[in-house]
Order: sequence, then C-alpha cells, then structure tokens
Amino acid sequence: MIVLDRLFELSARDTTVGREVRGGVTTFMAMAYIILLNPIILAGATDITGARLDIGQLTTATALAAAVSTLLMAFIGNAPFGVAAGLGLNAVVAYQAAPHMTWAQAMGLVVLEGLVIILLAVSGVRRLIMDSIPLALKHAISVGIGMFITLIGLVDAGFVSGAGATPLQLGATGHLAGWPVTVFCFGLLLMIVLFVRKTPGAILLSIVITAIVAIIVNAVATIDPKQWGVVVPDVPEAVISPPDFALIGAVDLFGGFATAGVVTASIVLFTLVLSGFFDAMGTIIGVADEASLVDAQGRVPRLGAILTVDGVAGVVGGFCSASSNTVFVESAAGVGEGARTGLASVATGALLGLTMLFTPLAEVVPAAAAAPALVLVGALMMTQSRNVPWEDLELAIPAFLTIALMPFTYSITNGVGAGVIAYTVVKAARGKFAEIPWLLWVVSLIFLVYFAISGFF
Repeated sequence: MIVLDRLFELSARDTTVGREVRGGVTTFMAMAYIILLNPIILAGATDITGARLDIGQLTTATALAAAVSTLLMAFIGNAPFGVAAGLGLNAVVAYQAAPHMTWAQAMGLVVLEGLVIILLAVSGVRRLIMDSIPLALKHAISVGIGMFITLIGLVDAGFVSGAGATPLQLGATGHLAGWPVTVFCFGLLLMIVLFVRKTPGAILLSIVITAIVAIIVNAVATIDPKQWGVVVPDVPEAVISPPDFALIGAVDLFGGFATAGVVTASIVLFTLVLSGFFDAMGTIIGVADEASLVDAQGRVPRLGAILTVDGVAGVVGGFCSASSNTVFVESAAGVGEGARTGLASVATGALLGLTMLFTPLAEVVPAAAAAPALVLVGALMMTQSRNVPWEDLELAIPAFLTIALMPFTYSITNGVGAGVIAYTVVKAARGKFAEIPWLLWVVSLIFLVYFAISGFF
C-alpha cells in the first residue's frame, strides 16, 4: 500500500486503492464498447485494392493497443484516463485514407500522426497551446464534453434518434418503444437513485445490475438484435477465445504518399493530427477538471507526460492496425466513481488486455447498460458551467459555441475550434489585441484551414 501511495500519489490526491480500482473498472465498462465498435467501423470499409480487414484480428489489435496505451498513461502520466482507438479518427482512416491507399499505408499515416504529436508534446508546443486557452474556455470544454457524452449515451441507448423528420427525436419513431430502451431507462433511474444516496460504487453497480437485467430480458422476450446496438446481451457460448495477432506490425510508413499522392496523403495526415491533437486536449482538460486535478490557472499536473503518452498511443494504435489511440472521454465515468490517479488506469488497462482472451464477454454489456453512466457523468460535468462568467460576452459567446458545437456536430475538435476562433475574433473586434496570446492567432488560423478543408478538397 505504501508503494502504491508513493507511486500514484494516492494520499496527495485524497483517494484510496478501492476507489481507484472501482473507478478504473467503471471506465473500462463505459469504454469497452470500442473493442467491438472499432473493428466494425474499420472492417466496414475497403482499401484501394478492395481488401477488408478481418474483424477477429481487428478485435485483438484494438484490445492490445488500448491495453498498452492505457498502462503507459497509468505509469507515466499518472492520470485516470483510459486510452483506446478514437472515434472519428477511425472514420478518417476507414473512409478518407483507405479508399486512396492500402490498409498498411493508411496505418502508416496513423503512426506518422502519433510521431508528429509526440514531437509537439516533447518540444513543449502542445502544452503552450493548451496553456494559451483562456480558463473560461477550458471550463466550457468540460461542459461541452459533458453534453457530448450525454448525447452519445442517449443515442447509443436508442433514447434519442436522428431517423425522423427532425434532426433528433425521441426514440426511433418519435416515442419510446422496445425493451432495450426500457432497460436503459431502468438503468438510468437506478443509477441516479444509487448515486444521490451516495451508495459506494453506484455507477459500476448500476451497470452490472442493468447488464444482468438486459441478459434476462433478451432471453425471455422476442427482440430484434439490432435494437440493442453493437453489443447484444446474450450469454456467450464460450468464455475464452484465442487472440489473433496477424495485423500487428502490418504498417507501411510512407507508401501512402506514393499511392495516393502527396497532396491527398498530406491532407489525411493533417486531419488526423488536428483531430487527435484537439480531441485529446479537450478530453484531458474536461476530465481533469471534473477530477479536480486542474489548478487555479487551469493547468493539469504532469501535463507534459500525459501529452507525450497520448502521442505514443497514436503510434501504438497505428502499429497494431487499430487506428489512432487517444484519451477516451468515457474516462469521465470512472472519475465520477472517484478515480483520481493512474492506479485507476492500471485497472482499466488490465481489463482491456484481458479482453484479448475473453472477447466473448465483451458482448455481455450492451449500450443500454453502459449508456446511463455517460448520461449521469454528463450531468455532473455540467456543473462546471458555473465557472464561466456568463455576464462577460467576450467569454460567454465563445464558451457557448464551444459547448453547443461539441454535441451538435458530434466532435470535440469542432467545439474547441469554434470557441477559439470566436474568442480571437471577439477580442480583436473590441480592439483588445494585447489580450490575445499570439499562439491563439496561430491556432485560430489552423482551425480556419481545418474547417475549410472539406469544402475545397
């Protein structure tokens, strides 16, 4: 215990081994869906030769990369962050890179993206950019992420849908129907009740109970498996399945530039770097803020190490052919359970590693059981809005755009970009050029290019 306390600063961060383990397990439960979802996204596309990646091999690659990356975050960054294949980043690889090159070449660009981010982190540029973001915007990023993960949870559970005449609606048909949504509502209410009663392990306990209920319901009721989403709560036919490491190391670093052309490959690489850079930045700030790891100036302890590990995770993800790995916003679920140190990430990383052997068990917990954690944690992260000076329009407008655009565009990067650009423009419009850090001018220009890319290329 003394060794753990010294290694992970448990006493200094006012936490315990039990709380960290609970938090780490909760983070795993909230993000375990990526072990199945990432292979589905990548295997759903073909490369320039028409080849598809094997889902079984992708599952092993996804779990291995996530486990290694999360354990690096635990021991080097000492932060309660789960790390795995980033949603959005995998879509860029599958649908923007692969159609123009082979899978090995696309994964080579992912490795290059990680190396670029490492260089930015080691040189201190990435930290300078993060420190240049106004404190009010950092709090807004936290709130925006809360809204974002809430929407993710509601959509994954089928409580909210975009299948109707309006952009979003209640359920798939304008009203709630079906057992999966009922199970989600049960799980959410159970979680809220246990949490407000300060029941130890409320979030994790609710996920486990709701998963058991889902398995029972699925066994006795007639339900279209598609209603459950990616994970169907069937009792697995087997507990252990051997991992397949065939995709590990299947990487061609620079071949994409020859096959797709320098311009196309460079645009893909730029998109990966920018998305990976600011998605992770927003997540780190938001989750660290929720964990009370941010000081009065909005700075995160051991930030340099955390940012470096995030870059290394990109390299690991590419090398494993699992797409770029990054800090997962679902880490907020573990923080909500009390996680404050890297010890939580040890638990998360160990469980991610075990999924390579127990892949069938990953199909036990459906979105209906895990999504309530995202909704509740989103509500908790909303409390950071009290730290935004809403009476000051120079900060309120950029903060609002940051918060609104994360869920409305399904992208942390878009929210951060809109907030930074708006802050720079508003300050400049009022002639307060001295209050705009020079780096924000650079970042604003980069974001303008980022937003323009899809319109011109």
